[in-house]
Amino acid sequence: MTNSNQELLDDYKGSILGAAVGDALGAGYEFTKPDKSQIIEMIGGGVFDWKPGEWTDDTQMSLAILFSLANGNSSTESIAQCFLDWYNSNPSDIGNQTRSVLSATEKATEMLTIATAFMDANPKAAGNGALMRTSPVALMALNDKEKLKSHAAEIAALTHAHVDSVNACILWTLAINDAIYSQSDAQSFDWVNNVRDGIDYIESDQRDRWNGLIDEAQSKDPNTFTPNGWVVSAFQAALSVISHTEIPKANPSEHFRNALINAVKIGDDTDTVASIAGAYLGSKWGKGAIPMEWIEKINGFRLVNSDPLTHNEVEKMIEAVLIPSSSAEVT
Repeated sequence: MTNSNQELLDDYKGSILGAAVGDALGAGYEFTKPDKSQIIEMIGGGVFDWKPGEWTDDTQMSLAILFSLANGNSSTESIAQCFLDWYNSNPSDIGNQTRSVLSATEKATEMLTIATAFMDANPKAAGNGALMRTSPVALMALNDKEKLKSHAAEIAALTHAHVDSVNACILWTLAINDAIYSQSDAQSFDWVNNVRDGIDYIESDQRDRWNGLIDEAQSKDPNTFTPNGWVVSAFQAALSVISHTEIPKANPSEHFRNALINAVKIGDDTDTVASIAGAYLGSKWGKGAIPMEWIEKINGFRLVNSDPLTHNEVEKMIEAVLIPSSSAEVT
């Protein structure tokens, strides 16, 4: 690989591993409000008694997407089938909206129809369960924004067809892509306006509203955005904590670590907000900014009761997508 390609690989790995470490970091604090002085570590435990460093359904669903891509299939139907395979392995942790859709789905080809019917029956249902799994979506069309928009919308709508969920996923996927391909260094990168640049890719009647939501994330304290089970609040919490966490002058890349710790301290859906933030942070800072003790500690499953995975297997799947010589079937 050329140095340029190696940098891209490092950034794509940074995004997906960044989401996973954020997920594992926040897992032990889910539905709590950590004290400002509390030391945040990968303690495990929490509502579902996770092992230290174990990722939750956030990463399990991301790995469903990544697994399909690594095996050379980027179709929405293939990804839907991977979601079903995961659901049928009986995960202990699964969001209510995701459970409602997947439990009613027998065939992958039916999933979008069932998700749309769920939205029609529950018009205010716009959970954060699609936004938490955006990091691998950026791999589906490298730096092609129109295709990424379509993929982000389609993958979101498989379980979360509400316009808020779809738009949040489009904006976050494009932000990850643009961070990876931006020529700005991470220290001077404009985290907020990079997200705002994606607004032209959502429906025109939604643009003013999302501009206002981004303005709020930029101007308000991150702790404003709790509870954050709603996709918009989760989006704003992640963007706010990234933009409000100071970049240290002595070691700028510590912005990644500090922002994730601050994301957990917002409270409520701590694993998901930190995972969403980690995906974006990692896309610009790259894998090298992620503390090695976090990378080495993360672990979990793609399918429950299958072989446990570590960062090594996750990185191999990313390489299988990006490096042709690594495209042998991943199991």
